[in-house]
Amino acid sequence: MQAFLDFVVKGLVNHPEAVTVTEVPKEGMTIYEVRMHPDDVGKVIGRQGITINAIRSLLLAGSAKRGLRCTMEIVEDGPGGERKPSRDRDRSNDREPNVERE
Repeated sequence: MQAFLDFVVKGLVNHPEAVTVTEVPKEGMTIYEVRMHPDDVGKVIGRQGITINAIRSLLLAGSAKRGLRCTMEIVEDGPGGERKPSRDRDRSNDREPNVERE
């Protein structure tokens, strides 16, 4: 799966030499952290997240076929080397469930 992500992301960006994909196992799941040149982040995310969601869908399907659970995050290194996930993070699980309010 790491080779797949590397191939796809490098094919989309202007600076393929700056792309790195790091595998991070976490709670029964593998998260692939993708780092790239700051100018290329928008190309990988795409308009309204279409491109990154398509990549995640392919990653999910390919990993499920192998009996694995995988996802990816774009990681932007902030000042001082601190890591922060990119703005593309899926926040669909962060919402409150539909609850009627009085």
